[in-house]
Amino acid sequence: MTFGGPPQPPYTPPPAPQPGPPAGPPPQQPAQYAQQPAQYSQQQYAQSRYTPPQFSQQPAYASALAQPTSYSPPAPAAPAPAPALPALPVPAKKGRTVSVWLFGVLGFVLLALIAYFIWALGVVASGLGLILALIPLAIVFLGVRIIDRWEPEPKLLIAFAIAWGGVAAVGLTLLVDIGITLMIGQRNEVAASVIQAPIVEELAKGLGILIVFVIGKRAFDGPIDGIVYGALIGGGFAFTENIQYFAISLIESGGGGLTATFVMRGLLSPFAHAMFTATTGFAMGLAARRSASTGAVMGAGVLGLLGAIVLHALWNGSAIFADFFVLYLTLQVPLFIGFILAIVALRKEEARLTRERLGEYAAAGWFTPEEVTMLATPAGRKVGLGWAASLRGDRRGLMKDFIMDATALAAVRQRAITGRDPLAADDERALLTRTRATRASLLAY
Repeated sequence: MTFGGPPQPPYTPPPAPQPGPPAGPPPQQPAQYAQQPAQYSQQQYAQSRYTPPQFSQQPAYASALAQPTSYSPPAPAAPAPAPALPALPVPAKKGRTVSVWLFGVLGFVLLALIAYFIWALGVVASGLGLILALIPLAIVFLGVRIIDRWEPEPKLLIAFAIAWGGVAAVGLTLLVDIGITLMIGQRNEVAASVIQAPIVEELAKGLGILIVFVIGKRAFDGPIDGIVYGALIGGGFAFTENIQYFAISLIESGGGGLTATFVMRGLLSPFAHAMFTATTGFAMGLAARRSASTGAVMGAGVLGLLGAIVLHALWNGSAIFADFFVLYLTLQVPLFIGFILAIVALRKEEARLTRERLGEYAAAGWFTPEEVTMLATPAGRKVGLGWAASLRGDRRGLMKDFIMDATALAAVRQRAITGRDPLAADDERALLTRTRATRASLLAY
């Protein structure tokens, strides 16, 4: 299955500018560079308290042999500093960021959750549970970073995804649980763990993925992005849920019960919630690659949500209906391995798509074929970074910028082909300017 769009897109990249004399009058300098700093005469330097040797009226020389002859011309004045280069353009942030008001709402929900944990579990148990819950969260975050290295997502959207899972999704789950308890009373373990929890929790987490798509549509480019946001939301949810489980285990069973719970939830299955919700994200990302319609993404998300609910119910049911460790080794571990293999295949597809799109810019004259290979393959990137490190001043930072901007450029072109990004043309111009400037800096002596 490929996700690269139509083979002959109507949209074509602009031709690269040809070298030659500029047409028309030269551009005017910005106002801040219109006036050069005032120059000081040699007399002014000589009359000051500190007189640099190179500007004194009677320069000192190391020996008589170095004295200039009477007909020697005066030393040339130092050149005025050249104006700084203007700042490079950046792609528009619209559709790639999060409103501060959303974080404000999550902040109020967080305060309510903190008060709930302190009231229900106490300060000591909640604090210890918080510390231990950071370990599986760090494991999940490290795994997501590895997945997201090809085309990193905006930091604000990453923060929002984690916060939604750890705050909003947990808050919604608690509210629904309280409402069901008030309406029908306590449920048995099967109804609560195998039916209610998978449906309610995955719905709350899936809503977060949909919100990320709506507010960050220009950063939600495909199935890898959906997996990243889904895994982050699932990891955030598991973080807050683990605080509760660890605290309850400490209160009810002491250190031994806490250790057993930590090993099972924190070490053996840190990716469980991340994997469930990533299934929903994958389906939404696959639809987002092909269409900008929120309705189409929601429809695909429903199918992914069903898969997430089934996986979640199977996981919870393994602890009730069967030997958990036997089912863990025979079913859950193979599922996790399959999940990893699927991500590897999707990463290869992302690399293929990047190479194909940058190849179209190479045909227009913006890149060389060798640069496309360097920018769009893992091996090429490794070689490029090694070459940049050997340059004067270690220019790996510039090479990383070159790689990141080129990868973003390929994603912009894909969105332009599918017609799902009205700002694609502006982003394209900005990224083409940035890549040309970065290449010049890399090759400068």
